[in-house]
Amino acid sequence: MIKPDNNIRVLLVDDSRLVRDMIRAILESEPGFIVVGEASNGAEAIDKVASLNPDIVTMDIEMPVMGGLEAIERIIAEHPVPILVVTALTGVRTAFAAVSKGALDVIEKPDISLENMKNLIRKIRLLSKVNVSAHLLAMRKQSGTAGVSDVATHKKGFSKAGVIAIAASTGGPQAIHFILSHLPAQFPAPIVITQHIAEGFTQGMVDWLKTVTPLKVQVAGNGDQLTAGHVYVNPAEHTMKVTEQGMIILGARDVRHVYHPSCNSLLSSVAAAFRERATGLILSGMGDDGVSGMQAIRKAGGTTLAQDAPSSVIFGMNRVAVERGCIDRVLALADIPADLMQRAGAGK
Repeated sequence: MIKPDNNIRVLLVDDSRLVRDMIRAILESEPGFIVVGEASNGAEAIDKVASLNPDIVTMDIEMPVMGGLEAIERIIAEHPVPILVVTALTGVRTAFAAVSKGALDVIEKPDISLENMKNLIRKIRLLSKVNVSAHLLAMRKQSGTAGVSDVATHKKGFSKAGVIAIAASTGGPQAIHFILSHLPAQFPAPIVITQHIAEGFTQGMVDWLKTVTPLKVQVAGNGDQLTAGHVYVNPAEHTMKVTEQGMIILGARDVRHVYHPSCNSLLSSVAAAFRERATGLILSGMGDDGVSGMQAIRKAGGTTLAQDAPSSVIFGMNRVAVERGCIDRVLALADIPADLMQRAGAGK
């Protein structure tokens, strides 16, 4: 469900007055935003969410009195509202834990650069429309799905299983977190992931993912050889491609791409290298990055999957892929792990 398109009411939560002033100035320079209040710690934030009923909250993590993690958990339980974590690079590892508590996304604290300002505005505008209660309901329906212990023995290597390539943007970290937590250590294919993320944030996301999966999750390195049971996450600073020999090649970011890192670059290379042994999965996210890559995988004879609307934070890039007719199956997030296991030859 989408909220009415009127002025977006924002509550700013940060113990730094300077940061709050900067975010306020950025938002008030754009039409359609109203900063309805500010809070300097999590306890104040809980009270002001209840009294001010904002459309979205920007939340710092490390604050006195009550930190952001506890505040997010309380707000989501008592007054569900979209929460965007705005954090410094030093707090990235903790910030991704906020996604597990119910925050919708994590973003770097803004500076005076035009790109960062535009990104903040775009994120707030988009996330303010998310019906958090409906999203939480869809996510709760995942409880009771098959887990790692339900999986039978698996093949080794990836010569038969091929490769799983995942494209994701806003809402992607939650989805990836869920998928990896339901795959076994012996998963018989490598997984490569491009997630739109700020520079300096990739390692924090990888560390967070490592806590919920037996798979070996790592930031992809140039020259890495794809190995079954390993997950390679595209570093934000680079474009990532794979070769026919199963090697990862990192290159400079393409300035022509709006979103970084580029999902299309990874998916298109997977299509060319693995052809019918490629499985592409496009998850929650804004824009249309990844769509042409999914088209390439399907044209090459591979399999294409998309996360469905109810389980997506943003049914955007996956929606475009579905509308363009390049998706073989649309799946609820709860059903994706079992489908991947079956396609990789890991079913019973």
